[in-house]
Amino acid sequence: MQSALIFLVKTLTDLYLLAYLLRFIMQWTRADFFNPFGEAIVRITNPLVVPARRLVPSARGIDLPTLAVLVLLEALATLLLLALVGISVPVGLFVYFVVLRLIDLTLWFYTFAILIYVILSWIGPGRYSPAGSILSDLVEPVLRPVRRVVPPIAGLDLSPLLVLIVIQFVVRLLDLPWFLR
Repeated sequence: MQSALIFLVKTLTDLYLLAYLLRFIMQWTRADFFNPFGEAIVRITNPLVVPARRLVPSARGIDLPTLAVLVLLEALATLLLLALVGISVPVGLFVYFVVLRLIDLTLWFYTFAILIYVILSWIGPGRYSPAGSILSDLVEPVLRPVRRVVPPIAGLDLSPLLVLIVIQFVVRLLDLPWFLR
């Protein structure tokens, strides 16, 4: 029963946190916010980001209000998960868990975004789709540096595969307890 409840809470909080992470990444990569997907992310996140803009200004092109809301929500989600398990941790370890969970969520997002991006490139090359457009905006800044180092081999772009391998390597290095992963 406890593990099912942890799964439910973690899944729901991670999906909500993902909206804020996407907004932050979209701002960072200068993705198209007028895309239907981008508009949905803005509508989901505006109730907390707009008031946060009054307290936390953006700096040097970094969307600090969204980042602040994301970190605060992640801290609440981590606190809730720790409470469900009945564990109390020192503040330093709590902050460590919050940071690792944010890194884990980001890596999880990029894993699936790259996989979907590659599949879309196979089934609809050269076609426009709102999902493909936003995925391109989000994934290309990660793939581009790898493409500079590893050129296509016989027309096959191996950069998504290499990035996915590195992501999975880093995920395995994260030292999170099972109920926070």
